[in-house]
Amino acid sequence: MPEHGPLLGETVIFTGTLKTLEVFDLVRQYGGVPVSIPLIQVNEIVEQTDEAKMKRCSTFDWLIFTSQNAVKAFHSKMGRFAISASEIPSKIAAVGTQTAAALEKIGFTVEFIPTVFSADVFVKQFKPTEGELNVLFLKGTLAGSIIREELPFNVEEWTVYETGAKRDSIDSLVDLLKNKENCNVLFASPSAVQVFKEDAVPIVGWEGYTIGAIGHITEKALLEAGATVDVKPEIYTLKELVISLSKRKDEFR
Repeated sequence: MPEHGPLLGETVIFTGTLKTLEVFDLVRQYGGVPVSIPLIQVNEIVEQTDEAKMKRCSTFDWLIFTSQNAVKAFHSKMGRFAISASEIPSKIAAVGTQTAAALEKIGFTVEFIPTVFSADVFVKQFKPTEGELNVLFLKGTLAGSIIREELPFNVEEWTVYETGAKRDSIDSLVDLLKNKENCNVLFASPSAVQVFKEDAVPIVGWEGYTIGAIGHITEKALLEAGATVDVKPEIYTLKELVISLSKRKDEFR
């Protein structure tokens, strides 16, 4: 453990499902203690129609992925039906560099990423020149309707994973916030905010710890829930959120 650093003496709590331990290492490099207490759980949706839907993917001009969870579920289906990335000639769009990296890891080439990693910016910037297009949006159960409603193309949706509350984590989170000083709670989705609001806030409230949001959609959910958002990075990744948190703490030392 470093003897100095902007996060020295700080406990950094991640409330989402972590895809990599890179952010844990980063917190430790800054002198902090990382803790994973996910408030949501994600599972692939498996249906009898999956094989037929997988085979149809090659007929779409573009496939759109807005999360690593969608990539993971899609990859699972590729393996189940022995379909490789080379058999899907569709162009690929990803919301976020981490989602793009996950796609490239399984063999796809990502041809479009918006400058801000959110669906509302994606629909404004995604303007292929091919004309009339058929696109497939690979999504989760909590995804909004903005991509389907605001893209000027024929948009089909395939819900490949479900997100649910993980309430068995609440006691551990509440204990930390009640008994430890210098806690920081990082939110990566509105769904995690909702669970925290319903199960933790009645006990610990919204004060006494630093709150971080990965982007403006999660920030909006926090503000509507009554929280004050202390940290939000310009680039919407957990790594940048940790970096922004470290800068804030450094300023106040």
